[in-house]
Amino acid sequence: MSTLEKGGPELPQERKIATEIPGPKSQEIEARRKKAVAGGVGSSHPSYIVAAGGGVLKDIDGNQHIDLGSGIAVTTVGNANPRVVEQAKEQLDAFTHTCFMVSPYENYVSVAESLNRLTPGDHEKRSVLLNSGAEAVENAVKIARSYTKRNAVVVFDHAYHGRTNLTMAMTAKVAPYKKGFGPFAGEVYRVPMSYPYRDNMAAGTKLSGEDAAARAINIIDKQIGADEVAAIVIEPIQGEGGFIVPAEGFLPAMVDYAKKNGIVFIADEVQAGFGRTGKMFASEWEGIVPDLITTAKGIAGGLPLSAVTGRAEIMDSVHGGGLGGTYGGNPAAVAAAVGAIEAYEKDGLLERAQQIGEIIQDRVAKIASQHPEIGDVRGRGAMQAVELIKADSTEPNSELADAVAKYCAKNAVIVLVTGTYHNVLRFLPPLSIGDELLNEAFDVIEEAFDEALKG
Repeated sequence: MSTLEKGGPELPQERKIATEIPGPKSQEIEARRKKAVAGGVGSSHPSYIVAAGGGVLKDIDGNQHIDLGSGIAVTTVGNANPRVVEQAKEQLDAFTHTCFMVSPYENYVSVAESLNRLTPGDHEKRSVLLNSGAEAVENAVKIARSYTKRNAVVVFDHAYHGRTNLTMAMTAKVAPYKKGFGPFAGEVYRVPMSYPYRDNMAAGTKLSGEDAAARAINIIDKQIGADEVAAIVIEPIQGEGGFIVPAEGFLPAMVDYAKKNGIVFIADEVQAGFGRTGKMFASEWEGIVPDLITTAKGIAGGLPLSAVTGRAEIMDSVHGGGLGGTYGGNPAAVAAAVGAIEAYEKDGLLERAQQIGEIIQDRVAKIASQHPEIGDVRGRGAMQAVELIKADSTEPNSELADAVAKYCAKNAVIVLVTGTYHNVLRFLPPLSIGDELLNEAFDVIEEAFDEALKG
């Protein structure tokens, strides 16, 4: 690689449009892709990337895109973060794999110790390291079932938990995640989520978090039976469902219900965890202490790693050999996690996430004041979103979401569309992005709204 092609801190922090987007080289690779890659694998952005760092992705045609996606909340510490790269390179020079279940190594233990220390609660904890968020969620359910000797799993409307058979059953949205892939695992039950924007419109008055919890609990009691439930699994801030932040009081009420009924409360922090919201874990915003917590995405600065961390007595209820996997806690990935955790703790990233959130909220408020099609602005820290509606209604506006994202893509800004109704723009910049670059991205987003809605 030439110096200009390197990522990390060496990549110039500027948006640059060198060709049409996608450029000719990206188009050539796309033609090859169609003959080589399974058609079921999609990409929301059309350019092929050769370098990344700070708040920028550089494509093969020389275009530099402002990154408001972070690989879906993965490169939270910044792409090619020096602490991550240094640790991973050192590990790769030593050895690439032994399988922790065969010949263990210290970094696996070190990362488990850090997770036990950093996750909410001062009780004794244990951790297991795995590969993906879905694998972590699936193992958390296994652990809860082993501990409680019960089968039922309660999940929520708008939830996303993964693409394995069990986690597809736990995920709410059919397309594209579940369509045509059934039958799914059984004993999974769905109850209403606290969704303040739409709850309040439906109720005509403000529905409190406690009332929303009572609504969910009533269904559990009447349709499932509390003594049948092994686990309640919830994202403290829902990700793919549309960055839904539940009303204050909802999460504590659900935790209290679980505790009173011997149910394992599992916080799925795969997307919201590791500094993304301005606290190390989103559960901290309301002071809840999950029995088990699943993590992935931001844990290792871009390398594949996930974990389940929880109360020692629950984690240790599983028989020897019942947890693990060939690649779980891969040496390079856990070394990267050591570097990422150092960055979260030493580089002021939690404070930076809150600063980023304030900038985004200010910019989005200005756009919303000009365009009533922005029905709701929500999020915490560097996990922000806007929900789009059609004029003079509350009907979801997926067409506008797609139009804004497409305009941004053509102008070298990466914005992701999400939500049960595909009408939410989500903003997940790496915490290494600078203020100037972030504001430039929202200049483009403002232009995108003006262009999409003119006339």
